[in-house]
Amino acid sequence: MNKSITTIKRTLISVYDKTGIVELAKYLSDKGIEILSTGGTAEHLRNAGIEVIDVSDYTGFPEIMDGRIKTINPKIEGGILGLRDVHKSEAETQNIKWIDLVVCNLYPFADTISKPNVSLKEALENIDIGGPTMIRSAAKNIGWVGVLVDVSDYQSIINEHKILGGLSSETRKLLSAKAFGHCAQYDSIIHSYLNDDLLPQTFSPSFNKSYDLRYGENPHQKAAAYKNPIRNTQNILDATIHQGKKLSYNNLMDADAALSCLREFSDSTCVVVKHGNPCGVASGDDITNVYKKAFDADSKSAFGGIIVLNRTCNKTIAEMINKIFVEIVIAPNYDSTALEILSNKKNLRVLEINKIVPKTQNIEYRYISGGLLVQESDVSTITENQLNIVTKKKPSTSELADMIFAWKVLKHVKSNAIITVEDRITLGIGAGQVSRVDAVELALKKSGDKLEGSVLASDAFFPFRDSIDLIADTGVTAIIQPGGSIRDQEIIQACNEHGIIMVFTGIRCFKH
Repeated sequence: MNKSITTIKRTLISVYDKTGIVELAKYLSDKGIEILSTGGTAEHLRNAGIEVIDVSDYTGFPEIMDGRIKTINPKIEGGILGLRDVHKSEAETQNIKWIDLVVCNLYPFADTISKPNVSLKEALENIDIGGPTMIRSAAKNIGWVGVLVDVSDYQSIINEHKILGGLSSETRKLLSAKAFGHCAQYDSIIHSYLNDDLLPQTFSPSFNKSYDLRYGENPHQKAAAYKNPIRNTQNILDATIHQGKKLSYNNLMDADAALSCLREFSDSTCVVVKHGNPCGVASGDDITNVYKKAFDADSKSAFGGIIVLNRTCNKTIAEMINKIFVEIVIAPNYDSTALEILSNKKNLRVLEINKIVPKTQNIEYRYISGGLLVQESDVSTITENQLNIVTKKKPSTSELADMIFAWKVLKHVKSNAIITVEDRITLGIGAGQVSRVDAVELALKKSGDKLEGSVLASDAFFPFRDSIDLIADTGVTAIIQPGGSIRDQEIIQACNEHGIIMVFTGIRCFKH
């Protein structure tokens, strides 16, 4: 394979995104490089005073079928794919001229399907055929041809050409890799769009790099943040950063966890997260009081944490935040005075994420060694009518409200998980314990002396009555749990003995 510098005598330019294309084409034209082009791109370049040859004039074959057939022609594909040291005589016989540089980007399929109510017909019409064919051809013929699919590479190619008079083998290889990645992502998005199966036989997620991170979970680990090109869900990477550094790997993980929990609630709510777990959550009528209650729920753990609100961050909240150390504040918007107050803490990241929207069905995946786990996101909800009251004692209206609130928070606490709640405020959260009774002990301990009249929630069934006996006489009046243990009757009996209400949800909410 040729590894020498390749000169550029002829280029083919066909782009949807015309950013920077005039500057690139002008440079190439000024260097005496012949430019072939198609349709709208050719017109755009001519309007800029750049001489181009229409592909149809070059091939002697017109664009047909409403422009569906433009560049799929032996004189184009042969000019790109031919090996200069093998196919020279054949190319001359067929009057095929070499094309040394292909500049191409594709119809915006991802943007098209992100539009509301887009039809299948419209989506299909925005699937590029000729573009990927040219790109893949150029990327394959790495020994002789360069291919540009990324606007950000235009200037570096100009700079290299000025120095070398062509393209180096190393550059052609880098451009080839990027080109195949561009096509792979394009096909992956189409595959996902057309496939109605949640768990298809082949699964090929595709993302665009948002930015490099300083490091990963620890300073010795490299990391970057990638964004889904189809913006079909609210995410932290779309937030406006008013101040502070870019978010770190751990910041993004915690912020995502906080936002995910917050999206469970429509009432005024504040969520405080530390190390991926909620440490304080409160709902109510007034966001200022709600913030104070959420922070006070576990102010020790909130140190260095993340605060998210689903209402405007006002002056009073900003003043309270200014007195403590937290990493990030996220809200749908801010009073101008609130932003001014928060600006006094230069290292505080202040993010705006517009209106907080409820969670919608999506898929989640996690890499494991040698594979990938894929599942539906947990968007399950429970209502009072779904609860199965299994004890003699029945819950009050306020206890039912607290249990529903507790279940929403519990879904976002690492299992094994136990939380205690009163008046829609978390009291104690026992997260990530290897034993359920340990999670109970931790939640009770973190609740302090505030348990009188509280409810307790468990993300899975109680395997033994030991947890119930531990809860007895603490002030907890009601328990919500999935049920489903072979010892359910024993657990229910323990609750009846201690005068504790118990309801079953019938569903589990593990978060591993």
